[in-house]
Amino acid sequence: MRQAKALILTGFGLNCDNETALAFELAGAQSHRVHINAVIAGKVRLTDFHILAFGGGFSWGDDHGAGVIQAVKLKNHIGEDLLSFVAAGKLVIGICNGFQALVNLGLLPGLDKDYTRRSVAITYNDCGSFRDQWVHLTAEPKSPCVFTKGLQAADFPVRHGEGKFIADPDVVSALFANRQVVFQYADENAHPAEGVFPLNPNGSVQDIAGICDPTGKVFGLMPHPEAYTHMTNHPDWTRHKLMQKRLGKPFDTRDTPGIQLFCNGVDYIRERFL
Repeated sequence: MRQAKALILTGFGLNCDNETALAFELAGAQSHRVHINAVIAGKVRLTDFHILAFGGGFSWGDDHGAGVIQAVKLKNHIGEDLLSFVAAGKLVIGICNGFQALVNLGLLPGLDKDYTRRSVAITYNDCGSFRDQWVHLTAEPKSPCVFTKGLQAADFPVRHGEGKFIADPDVVSALFANRQVVFQYADENAHPAEGVFPLNPNGSVQDIAGICDPTGKVFGLMPHPEAYTHMTNHPDWTRHKLMQKRLGKPFDTRDTPGIQLFCNGVDYIRERFL
C-alpha cells in the first residue's frame, strides 16, 4: 500500500520536528524532515507530498514577531507553490509557531477563499510571560476540520509566549458561523474557559485555541498534539491508571487524542489520493 507522505519543515530555530515526524509515522505516514532552504531552493518539491507540517519552535528567534520572518521568507520564495498545494486539496497543519506562520501567510483563516489576506493575529500572552502547561480543549463537532474528526475534547500542552488569538469582532463571528473555530480552551468538563486564567493560558478571544480554513484542510492550533502520542505523556497518567485499577478496569492504552488527530489526516489522504 502506498503511504501518505508528510513534509515537516525544519531549520532556523524550529523544533518539535522529530516529535511531529514520529506522530505522523505512528499514524501510518511516511515522514520527511526537510530544511526550509531545501524547499526554497527547489531541491525538495511540495508537489511530491500530501501533507505539509509547520511545526513548533521559535523561527528566526521570533525576532519581528512569532512566525513573521518565516511567513515572509516562504511567501516571497514559494508563495505560489503553497497556494497550489492548498488548491490541490492537500493538507496543511501548523502547530504553535507553525500556526503563527500560517496566519501571517494568510493561509488561515482563508475567509472568502482568500489565502493571501491576513485577517487574524496571534500576539503576546495577557499574563506577560511564557506559558508551559497542559490545557483542556473542547472541539467543535461540526467543524469541517479533517484532523479533528470524531474528537470531542483533548488535553495537550502549550509552550508559548505569544499565543493570544485576536481578530476584529466580525471576523470572529464569521469563524464561529462557519464552524472554523476547531478548538477552544476549556475546563476539565469540556466547557469553554470563558477567558479564565490559566484555563485560557494567553487571553485568546472567545478562548480560541485552533482554527481551520472553510474546507477544513488547513488547520492551525497553539497546543502541541505531537507531544501526546503515548498515554504516559500525560502528566496525570499515573493517577488515571490508579483510578481505573480501583474501579476494576484496565488502564486505557488506546490511541491518544494526539495520535487520533494525526491518523485523521493520514486516513483522509489515503481515501482521497492513494
